[in-house]
Amino acid sequence: MKKILVIEDEPAMRANLRDILEMENFSPLLASNGREGIAVAKRELPDLILCDVQMPKQDGHEVLETLRADAVTARIPFIFLTAKGERADVRTGMNLGADDYLVKPVRVVD
Repeated sequence: MKKILVIEDEPAMRANLRDILEMENFSPLLASNGREGIAVAKRELPDLILCDVQMPKQDGHEVLETLRADAVTARIPFIFLTAKGERADVRTGMNLGADDYLVKPVRVVD
């Protein structure tokens, strides 16, 4: 089962993403802030990371920079999942090395 790490500070969004991933037969890993997300990523080596940008302790940009700087986590696919959807926000995230940038709210498509 593929492990997907969700780094999201909003409890309702984190729970919603967990439920969606479980319904799709993924194994969700959850972190409520950037610092915790980095620790989980290094410990669990997930197959994919979904990360919010605006979070306490370390924001998503710092999370991505930290993980890309570590040879063990540098190649884990990383997708920003955030409400910050302006063109400049997307450009910043992609320039930092994100694999994709998705804007909230998200919905499941059949």
